[in-house]
Amino acid sequence: MPFLELDTNLPAGGLPPGLAQDLCVAAADILGKPAERVNVTVRSGLPMVVAGTAEPCAQLLVSSIGVVGSAEQNQRHSARFFDVLTAQLGLGPERIVIRFYPLEPWQIGKNRTVMTFL
Repeated sequence: MPFLELDTNLPAGGLPPGLAQDLCVAAADILGKPAERVNVTVRSGLPMVVAGTAEPCAQLLVSSIGVVGSAEQNQRHSARFFDVLTAQLGLGPERIVIRFYPLEPWQIGKNRTVMTFL
């Protein structure tokens, strides 16, 4: 069950329509998980600084069970997420930071239990 959280200082009006849905589809493909399991949050217009400047930027947090737990996995994922984000947001790769967090099934609650028991 992947979670994507995109934070950006770009204004909401400057984001492409359907960005959250597009990220959902892209994440499903990149991470090899069904889109029905992907959760996406997009927060825009935030006060942000990346690499010492408040120029337009974005940070993506990707957390999931089993697919973001190694440098090799995340190197592949990073390249593909950067392709999506640079195209969708019109930012250069130097203005985007991606953080990967592996999750355990017991850390995600769903349907009144945790993923361990589903």
